[in-house]
Amino acid sequence: MAIQLYNTLTRQKELFQPMEEGKIKMYVCGPTVYNYIHIGNARPAVVFDMVRRYFEYRGYDVQYVSNFTDVDDKIIKAAEEMGEDVTTIAERFIEAYYEDTRALGVKAADEHPRVTDTMPEIIEFIERLVEKGYAYASSGDVYFRTRKFDGYGKLSHQSIDDLQSGSRVQVGEKKEDPLDFVLWKTAKEGEISWDSNWGKGRPGWHIECSAMVKKYLGDTIDIHAGGQDLSFPHHENEIAQSEALNDKKMANYWIHNGYINIDNEKMSKSLGNFILVHDIIRQFSPDVVRFFIVNAHYRSPINFSDDQLTSAASSLERIKTTYLNITHRLAETAELGEESEKWLTEIKDHQERFIEAMDDDFNSANAVSIMFDLVRVANQYLQEKHTTSTILQAFLDKFDDMAFVLGLQLSEESLLDEQVEKLIEERIEARKNRDFARADKIRDELKEKDIILEDTPQGTRWKRG
Repeated sequence: MAIQLYNTLTRQKELFQPMEEGKIKMYVCGPTVYNYIHIGNARPAVVFDMVRRYFEYRGYDVQYVSNFTDVDDKIIKAAEEMGEDVTTIAERFIEAYYEDTRALGVKAADEHPRVTDTMPEIIEFIERLVEKGYAYASSGDVYFRTRKFDGYGKLSHQSIDDLQSGSRVQVGEKKEDPLDFVLWKTAKEGEISWDSNWGKGRPGWHIECSAMVKKYLGDTIDIHAGGQDLSFPHHENEIAQSEALNDKKMANYWIHNGYINIDNEKMSKSLGNFILVHDIIRQFSPDVVRFFIVNAHYRSPINFSDDQLTSAASSLERIKTTYLNITHRLAETAELGEESEKWLTEIKDHQERFIEAMDDDFNSANAVSIMFDLVRVANQYLQEKHTTSTILQAFLDKFDDMAFVLGLQLSEESLLDEQVEKLIEERIEARKNRDFARADKIRDELKEKDIILEDTPQGTRWKRG
């Protein structure tokens, strides 16, 4: 069996063939850190974490890089509004990103480069584009000559003429051509800036990823990924910059996840219907949010609502209950039964079907369905008069494999002391705000983990039950 994936560049499924046998170089565009991430940001984080996990499950060594945009117009505006400096704002929300994505089961990237740490490479990249005639300085700004790059529009499948008809020059821009895009921006008075041959300034958005890909992964990589909204202009511009400088293909495969709608409307900050992960995981367990995301094909749009999450919670609980029942039965069973081969064959068949689904463009929706089929078979086996440790362990092993790929936690986890303390602090705050429903939910959540709370005149104390 071989992995096939949908390549946005060719608009078709292709057989995946890495540049180097057994190794994959993968870059995923990360967030601009001026606020907590919303559910739309969470989808690529979860989806491409799943893709990475599946490659690892199939035996690949994945070099995974995902960036932080830690200087940007939005961050500068947020810093001004909050009366803090850009670095403080960025650091706060980078830490918040780690906290939220860790809760969602997202593994840390091998490298999480930041724009501010990559400035020498960004400036050198731009200088070399100027030397090659692909870029030019204008009143302290630097622009990329879009028309000079042959093939511009190949990722988004747009012609240069169509792009020309929709382009315009913004006030204050001094471009040779309306299609040209900025590589370096002159700093305004009091703004964070870096020295360059063109004066004090900072990078445009698109150049940062080109420089980071080159620095951490090389001129050509296997996979470049991100949300569907990034395919144009961000990824289109990355291709132009990188291939103009390196005279090599930037990435062999481009993969993009679909949009998230909120209550059947496209999520938009202008509509005010975006939902922060920081808030949603206080209402629903993070593993439910993750399950909701992977229980759909990554390229399909998905509709986010409380009803959908409630349904996801119920479905995930079915899997966890079966896993827990097998675990308890295994602790009581040691006998080897007569029908071992029959059940082992069933289990192996489900494993092969799971792999077949994931090989087909990471079809996690079908993979989850196969996981439920295995739940059904496992429940049938648990009805047997004589169960054996061999079969029970085989069921657990396959559930563990599937859970690893999808990034789900099926076993019961014991909370660490610092996690307990954090939940207690959150409960105290909820009681202060008279949010008694949230306070009661935290108490019940801790009770399920055998954590007993005692409210005393001296404060809240806890003990393990």
